[in-house]
Amino acid sequence: MKEIVFEVVQESDGGFCAEALGENIFTQADSWEELKANAQEAVHAYYFDSPAPASIRLRLVRDEVLAVA
Repeated sequence: MKEIVFEVVQESDGGFCAEALGENIFTQADSWEELKANAQEAVHAYYFDSPAPASIRLRLVRDEVLAVA
């Protein structure tokens, strides 16, 4: 596997939650920098006995509602 992709959402309190697509890997953090470190740690722990992906992609999902009136 060359890359693992995390779908990231920002919580109302400002923190982040990330879920790997296609794998049972979840992590969260209070800041973007902490999330990057936590994602790396979670991937290394998940693949402790097999080859880990070469890269991690964090895909930030933003949901915004706009008024039309």
